[in-house]
Amino acid sequence: MCGASVAAVNRRELIDRVAVQAGLPRADAARAVDATLEAIEASLRAGEPVKLAGFGAFHVGSYTGRAGVNPRTGERIEVGTTAVPRFRAGSRLRAAVR
Repeated sequence: MCGASVAAVNRRELIDRVAVQAGLPRADAARAVDATLEAIEASLRAGEPVKLAGFGAFHVGSYTGRAGVNPRTGERIEVGTTAVPRFRAGSRLRAAVR
């Protein structure tokens, strides 16, 4: 399905699904989703990977520095190394998607 136009689940829909699945009031589900995302962000910011068995792992990767070109001026510039968040799907998640 690469390239297919599929509507993504937004934050509000995710909270609604968590509330139904866990049998929680929507406000509690919202706090749980927010706390989970904040914990993942804080761990990655600290350079710690987050591994969820069967689901997947979040980690910090990087793009190495390289030479680039300013598209407006044509001037050569150095693009620095950049840290980026990465996700690797676990076996259970891969199997569920297949």
